[in-house]
Amino acid sequence: MKLLHLLIALALVVPATAIVLTSEDAGAADTGLKQVATSGNGTRYEAGAYHVVVLSGTYREMGRQYGALMKDELQEEYTMLRSHFTASGYTEAEIGEFATTATALQAKRMKEIRAGIAETSGLTRDEVDILYEGPIVYLITYGAKAGCSFMAVWGNYTPDGSVVLSRNYDLPDVFSVFYPYYTLAIYNPTDGSNGVATFGPAGARPETLMNSAGLFVADDNAADSGGELEIAGRPDLIGEFFRLMLDYSDMDGLDAGIMTTRADCAWIVNAAGPDRAYSYEETVYDIKRREGTGVIAAANHFVDPSWRLAAPPAEHSTSRYENLLRLAEESKGSIDGERMVAIRDVLLEDGGATFRHSMLEGMPYSSDHQVVFAPATRTLWMKVVDRDWQKVELGQLFVV
Repeated sequence: MKLLHLLIALALVVPATAIVLTSEDAGAADTGLKQVATSGNGTRYEAGAYHVVVLSGTYREMGRQYGALMKDELQEEYTMLRSHFTASGYTEAEIGEFATTATALQAKRMKEIRAGIAETSGLTRDEVDILYEGPIVYLITYGAKAGCSFMAVWGNYTPDGSVVLSRNYDLPDVFSVFYPYYTLAIYNPTDGSNGVATFGPAGARPETLMNSAGLFVADDNAADSGGELEIAGRPDLIGEFFRLMLDYSDMDGLDAGIMTTRADCAWIVNAAGPDRAYSYEETVYDIKRREGTGVIAAANHFVDPSWRLAAPPAEHSTSRYENLLRLAEESKGSIDGERMVAIRDVLLEDGGATFRHSMLEGMPYSSDHQVVFAPATRTLWMKVVDRDWQKVELGQLFVV
């Protein structure tokens, strides 16, 4: 009876959202990750130079776990952003309007996550929303735009025929202020939806996502080909990626979800599963799906000839696109995850598609983050510029 009373007392003293520091080896022997803290059903690890958080529960509960486990980083990142916006002449109302526009039309599940983050991070709900959209607004203050490229191979390009894909997220080097906050977050909802993994700055809108069914989705900027027209009253297309990953478990479903989600502005959306990959070229009024025969690539221009573009694409976009296809042909039949990593290590000036402090449009650019993903095995390789690649077996982390 005394033991029972003691256990009850301990349960009352340590709330579900409290962080518990753990030993380096606890529970992480099978994943290669170093466990450093827990909060409720959430666990924080460090994988080399990268933060990894594994969350489980309702969407509000996962948000609480995220907020508690990443509290220091979230507060530091928000403080940095707010200071920059103030120095750039933006008012609180203007920044709030950016955040509201990006988040108001999101599904409730996404809003619940941020509501949970606000409960444990020490940030208000409005501040969490600003943090979500903050990196995009940060780039706007510099008049900069993203680049990005994608390639997937399968069939006779890979040793076993299954898909291996890669993605570069290219940004000017001013984005380096976000490098310390890069986090791999794995959400394991208990409502029967797919588990979802995201890679990006803590608390920010994710643009590189994978799920427990082995599906992948990411974006490339397409303003040069698709125009800069934006349609109000439509959800932010990139913000819809999380919903698509939760809801679809095969490429037929994901394809239907993408094809029926109208874009708010021009994008190239790249999607893949264990057996095939597609690239979608989207404007606010039309969408064209590109397919490949064992290989498909994308950069920042529309490739489908039926667009009949008046202006030629940027030289760096066509060169990155063509370089990826050439490198795929040179390694045809042998492209596994490690080989794809080597392909993505080839710099643009050396015949590849990767920027590393390269001058572009008057400012230095880098492939801010890169991923290689093998959907069949849920194996991920991730990298932030000037850091080493880190391999993570996601399959072991998609556990409710």
